[in-house]
Amino acid sequence: MKQKGLGRGLDAIFGSDPVDIKAKPMSEMAEIAVADIIPNPTQPRTEFDETALAELSESIRALGVIQPITVKRTDEGKYIIISGERRWRAARAAGVETLPAYIREVDDTNLHAMALVENVQRQDLNAIEIALGLQRLIDECGLTQDALSEKVGMKRPTVSNYMRLLKLPAEVQLALKEGVITMGHAKAIAGADPGHQLQLLRKCIKKDLSVRQIEEMVRNLAEGKTRSAAVADDEEYPETYSRLVEQLEKFFSQDISIKRGKNGGGKIIIDFADDKDIERFIERFKEA
Repeated sequence: MKQKGLGRGLDAIFGSDPVDIKAKPMSEMAEIAVADIIPNPTQPRTEFDETALAELSESIRALGVIQPITVKRTDEGKYIIISGERRWRAARAAGVETLPAYIREVDDTNLHAMALVENVQRQDLNAIEIALGLQRLIDECGLTQDALSEKVGMKRPTVSNYMRLLKLPAEVQLALKEGVITMGHAKAIAGADPGHQLQLLRKCIKKDLSVRQIEEMVRNLAEGKTRSAAVADDEEYPETYSRLVEQLEKFFSQDISIKRGKNGGGKIIIDFADDKDIERFIERFKEA
């Protein structure tokens, strides 16, 4: 899933207008020993593709590091990575001893924000990693959501949407992190009562539902519409029945139930709440 950039990006942190050189000094370029570089402990990115790292390492071994990393100098004479941890990891694996780096003098708040913005602009983070990065800025830097949105150049409602993801059950967060569902699915599920969120996730995955279908289910729940099980757990129906129910539920975006009598006959029941649902069913048939 493609991530959107964070508004004004790094300009949101340092500004695009002339600034006080003492407050926001320009970058200094230098060759830094790889051994003196340490990863950012607040790095929002938690996973690195090992295959891609190996390929980058081979490239660095052959051509060297073309793009400098960006770091912050510590009081102990070390350098914390602001952006470029992937290049640093690959360089270490390639046996490179020094790296070209831009050295920035930034406070901790801007260090966290720069790392987050840089990763999102490069589309290196999943939605949960972005949410965790934002939450860390709030917790450790004492920022309100309004201040945070200004700091990272992100609209206030977007910040709120990411924060809501962290309130979802762990299973939903994991599905989003692993790309099983999209940000749109997660936002729709977040709008449901917590008691229904896991049920919605499982239906979404099992039936490959669209965001719109999940949103319809959430609306149905909010309006108190009746829900019935697709096939009761204690009924041993043929697999073809289950497949039929799945297809019908996907088509109607409603719960479908099958009731079979002892003689082999039965009923297929489609839940609906009002005439609008019937009209929607007719439109679905026209589109099919």
